[in-house]
Amino acid sequence: MPATEGPSGPAQPAPAPPTGGAGSPPSSPRPFGAPGRPGPLSGHGAGSPDHVTPRSAAGAFRAVAGDGERAPGLVDVVRAVRGRLAALVPAGPLPAPAGAAGPGIALRSRVGADVRRTPRVRGGGARTPRTPRGDGPRGPRRLYEQARRAWDRPLTAYYLILGSSLLITVLGLVMVYSASMIQALEYSLPASYFFQKQFVAAVIGTVLLLVASRMPVKLHRALSYPLLVITVFLMVLVQVPGIGHAVNGNQNWIYLGGPFQLQPSEFGKLALILWGADLLARKQDRRLLTQWKHLLVPLVPVAFLLLGLIMLGGDMGTAIILTAILFGLLWLAGAPTRLFAGVLGIAGFVGLLLIRTNENRMSRLSCIGAIDLGPEGECWQAVHGIYALASGGWFGSGLGASVEKWGQLPEPHTDFIFAIAGEELGLAGTLSVLALFAALGYAGIRVAGRTEDPFVRYAAGGVTTWITAQAVVNIGAVLGLLPIAGVPLPLFSYGGSALLPTMFAVGLLIAFAREDPAAKAALAVRRPGVRWKTMRRRVKKRPSGER
Repeated sequence: MPATEGPSGPAQPAPAPPTGGAGSPPSSPRPFGAPGRPGPLSGHGAGSPDHVTPRSAAGAFRAVAGDGERAPGLVDVVRAVRGRLAALVPAGPLPAPAGAAGPGIALRSRVGADVRRTPRVRGGGARTPRTPRGDGPRGPRRLYEQARRAWDRPLTAYYLILGSSLLITVLGLVMVYSASMIQALEYSLPASYFFQKQFVAAVIGTVLLLVASRMPVKLHRALSYPLLVITVFLMVLVQVPGIGHAVNGNQNWIYLGGPFQLQPSEFGKLALILWGADLLARKQDRRLLTQWKHLLVPLVPVAFLLLGLIMLGGDMGTAIILTAILFGLLWLAGAPTRLFAGVLGIAGFVGLLLIRTNENRMSRLSCIGAIDLGPEGECWQAVHGIYALASGGWFGSGLGASVEKWGQLPEPHTDFIFAIAGEELGLAGTLSVLALFAALGYAGIRVAGRTEDPFVRYAAGGVTTWITAQAVVNIGAVLGLLPIAGVPLPLFSYGGSALLPTMFAVGLLIAFAREDPAAKAALAVRRPGVRWKTMRRRVKKRPSGER
């Protein structure tokens, strides 16, 4: 204990301070926040002079108010503490503790004001300022601008082709299984017999799609002539007795052994497109398409050869689709209106003669828009197709719940599968199918219109014409707007011979969409090492434990 020296005499020990007992004078007030009083307000550690505890708060009140008879109330204590804080806390934000990663908690200079927490900045960068609400278009116009920007992206056609074709194929597999069960049981076959065959064809077709989408354009052009020669040879074999086989009165099939058979005319569509595109591209490079002779020869004679072989088998529907492909190629090549109208008139006249000379075709023509079965039931299929669509309502009767497939509607899983889809999925399902085909057609037209390669333009336009024309003919027949042509719905109806070349053609469209320079640049950026914009980018060789 420190010693004190009196006026006379040696130093004497200092008397102990009073303890504040009864009758003793009041003790001197302890300085607020004395050492040894831990408290969290200042942000310093234990023993800080700025620490505040309940006991020190009471001492502060006694120092301000004194020891009166009235017991201190809560309001008095708060006022005393606020007064001491006003004298101790410096103006401005308190310094952050050592090692703090963010700006921490800042107190205003005025004690008792609101405590505001500074938002934490993530990502190591400054927060991007938001655009004021008043700037830019709002409402429907803003949505339109966003949709237009998304529609104009370089990969729009690529994803439209890929997504729509795969969705149509998957939905087609489901509908084939639903529509073919009853017919398979009628033939004493397993209920999933037709579905299994279609599934195998879809798997093979997917492989063909991937191969075609990865092939360079030069290889596509190199395949055109061999494919045409092989197709013509197979179509000739169809007419040979003992090799060709007739189905529903049409001689256009070749048995491959077991349950498998092949329809070469379906591959003839693909062969005509590739060969015709290569032929027209070569002539365009030499600037020969301005002459009628080079525009028509040898494209039109070869197309008529294929049409003749098809008509020998009696397949009027495939001949119509092949004619549409020919017109599409001529239109893309810039055929004059007079020439185009002349070829169209000749083809229409020949087709009318073929219809007039066949009683079955005449009966199909008379069933357009029919509402009754006819005197001999010749409009049975057309009328029951309308019944199936009408009974579906808005959302259909449910998958597998079709009534018309129980022997009422012929060919429910091939030519009239769209009617079964309308009955089981309703108007919503049929409109979805139409929207998918519309998206596929638009994407094909977009690829053909944006490319600088003439072969890509003709091939993409030919494939788009093929798929859209066949879809229109099939759906139009089901709706009663066109005569029944006997063509399947692309990628949707049952039939491996129709599915395989169609999926290869879709692979061509995907390859052509990837060849666009802007699409190449966009695909190069989206490598496996980089995720989408809404996800974090992968950081290689990141230290362990680092976020």
